[in-house]
Amino acid sequence: MFFDNIAHAMGSFGGGQGQAGPAGALGSFLPLILMFAIFYFLLIRPQQKKAKQHKAMLAGLQKGDRILTGGGLYGRIVAVSGDELTVELAEGFQVKVDRGYVAGLAITAKEEKGK
Repeated sequence: MFFDNIAHAMGSFGGGQGQAGPAGALGSFLPLILMFAIFYFLLIRPQQKKAKQHKAMLAGLQKGDRILTGGGLYGRIVAVSGDELTVELAEGFQVKVDRGYVAGLAITAKEEKGK
């Protein structure tokens, strides 16, 4: 009988808050969910958008566009052959560059004709 009273007293210790219901589980995961949402909207989503724009820019490269390569060289595209671009860095000096190493457009061919 003595152990029965001790077990009963220990079971009620803490006011019966030992068990967490479904609302308690959601409440404990809520900060984690909010942190993931913040990371998604501030870091992941803008990076995916920028990568998508860069991929579209690479797909739209054409002869006459002035580009900036990943190595920091400015040039003008004189020929396009699949993923290989022939870029003129100076008059009479041409190099071949893979399409993936183009960092960005300096001036498009359409903008240059408008000048």
